[in-house]
Order: sequence, then C-alpha cells, then structure tokens
Amino acid sequence: MDVLRKFAAGYPVLAVTGPRQSGKTTLVRATFPEKPYVSLEDPDRLESATADPRGFLGLYPDGAVLDEAQRCPSLFSYIQTKVDLDGRSGLFVLTGSQQFGLLSKITQSLAGRVAIIELLPFSLEELEAAGKAPKDVDDLLFEGMYPPVLAKGLDPSPWFANYVMTYVERDVRQLVNIRELSLFRRFLRMCAARTGQLLNLSSLANDCGITHNTARSWLTVLEASYIVFLLPPYFRNFGKRIVKTPKIFFFDPGLAAWLIGVKDREHLAIHPMRGPLFESFAIAEIVKGFLHRGESPRVFFWRDSAGNEIDLVIERGEDLHAYEIKSGKTVSADYFRGLKRFSAIASGARVRPEVIYAGEEESVRDGIPVRPWRALPKVAVSLH
Repeated sequence: MDVLRKFAAGYPVLAVTGPRQSGKTTLVRATFPEKPYVSLEDPDRLESATADPRGFLGLYPDGAVLDEAQRCPSLFSYIQTKVDLDGRSGLFVLTGSQQFGLLSKITQSLAGRVAIIELLPFSLEELEAAGKAPKDVDDLLFEGMYPPVLAKGLDPSPWFANYVMTYVERDVRQLVNIRELSLFRRFLRMCAARTGQLLNLSSLANDCGITHNTARSWLTVLEASYIVFLLPPYFRNFGKRIVKTPKIFFFDPGLAAWLIGVKDREHLAIHPMRGPLFESFAIAEIVKGFLHRGESPRVFFWRDSAGNEIDLVIERGEDLHAYEIKSGKTVSADYFRGLKRFSAIASGARVRPEVIYAGEEESVRDGIPVRPWRALPKVAVSLH
C-alpha cells in the first residue's frame, strides 16, 4: 500500500498490472477506498465508456479506479487530456491482467504520466505478515502463492485446473489466435516440465508438434500473462566462453507443480522436479521483492562452457550478489564450489556470495552466508 500511495502522490495515473487472481483489485480498493470503483468487465460500464469516453470520465471529476482498463482502448487518450488539464496527482488508478493489453496502450497515450506497479501472487514476506506462511517448504511448493488458495484454504489442484481453463479460454484467445486449445495446454505443461532449464525453443516446439515461430509466439503470451519469466545469462566482463541462452521459470511453483502432475505434498517431496520448483520459487521471491517496490530488477544466472554455474546473479551498483540455490535440507560442501569459482573469475567486481537452501538453520561456512528458505524476505529487503 505504501508503494502505491507514494507513486500516486507523484503521478496523475497509477497502473497496477499482473496475473489474474493476484489480488490487484483487492489491493487497489483497500489503498484508495475514497475513489469510485468501476469494472470495465461490466458490459454496461464498458458500453458507456466506449460510446462516450468524455461523458464517462465526466462522471468522475476526482478520478476513479478503473478495473480491467485495457478493455476500453479509446478511453486512454481521453484520460490523458483530462489529467493534463486537471494537474492533480493520483487521479486515476488503472488495473489490468494482460501485460500487453494494458501496457501497450499506456505507452501509446499515457507515457510520462503513469507509474506502473507489477503485482505478482503473494510473496513469502506478505504471507508471514498475515500469519499464512506454511510450516514446511513442500507445502508452499505444492500450494503455490495465489491469494484465493491461501486466503480461503482451497484445495489447490481443482483451483489450478479452473485457473488454467479460465486463463486459456479468456486471456490467451485475446492475445493470440489459437485454433487448438489442447495444443496450447500441452505447450504450457511442457514449459512447466522445463522449469529451471535452458530454453530450447526448437526442442519445445518439436515435443508439442508446433512450429518454432508458434512456440516463440506462445512463450511471449505466457510472459505477457505473468505465468513464466525468462532469466537471462550474465556474461559481462568475462573472457571465458559463456552460455548465452536464457532459462525459463514459473512465477508460481504451485501452478508449475500442478501442470507437471504432482498429486500431493508427499508426491512432491520425492518428485525429480522438486529442485527446479524450489529454485523457481526462490528466484521469483527475489524478483517479487523488486517488482512490488516498483523497481526493475537486474537479475541473471551464470554458466560457463565447463559447466560451472551460479543460479542467480544480481547487479546492484558495483556489487554482484551471487546465489547458489539448493533444495536440500542439509548443507553440503558442494554448495560452495560454484560461488568460489565465480568469485575468483569475476575480475573487477565485488562479489557477495550466499547460499539459499530448503533447510531451517542460518549459518556461515567458509565466510559465505547460508540462508534458510524462510530468510528469503530478508534477502530481498537487503537488496534495496
């Protein structure tokens, strides 16, 4: 809430975007209770805004919250005119589930007048503050972090099934022309099975029976919908041959776990994808820490041709924060090899290595901090 209020004090328009069911509407209405709320998913409101944009905005002389604002593209130019004439900050708050639908229209009409906040599913920090943090990391990986599942104590499996059906039926078809939804669902499952791996679009396309260009287009849809994100490789200032292919990750481990067929927590504990799911969760937590504060993170991974690898590298000024992420609950000597190798060859950079693991105890080994998964909120805060 504090971040939203801060930006609303400096910009005439605030835009909150993110995946469906991430709590955008709830957050915005709680932050700005004094503003009228208008959902443009309501056919009557949408018709009114489309037929007479100037008259529609005239109903809200002191601004409003416009939910799913991208459904009325013609409204944005009129909002620009209105805020320019009015001169006040924080007049309109826009929300939208589709990154392309909302942000593309903002860049066309409201550039320089709008602050953008990307709201993802709950962070561990938010769960702890609400007393909803799970007791065990496997519970978190299985249930995921979408607000409806955790706030209402829902069974995650049927909720994810309905979520994917709704997402595919509605959002995907608005972003791209997909004739065979079953192929797209298969593509989504195949992406989940590749969580934490180097992205190989040709292999992904072949496994799904689609063309390379189609796979690229559909992956863009998943990124635009905040289902997946690509982690680029870090290759600055290194003379060695470095891998330059991005990795694919899911923002929510529970959704990825459901897509790959994880049946319950016990199944997850022995599943071969538990490690990649934990890595996806840890990296997404740190990315959330940036996005929820209105910052664009400079996050990478690093791997050389000899197989040496660092799971996460973050640029902060002259510092390189390097993280080895391990799903084991017992600290092992091999957790530190990649970090030591990276520190030795990252000439000219000040490397700050850390280990994040699925255990419960915090310690220091060979001068390298070892953080349990519960410390991820502190790790995220330390980067700001």
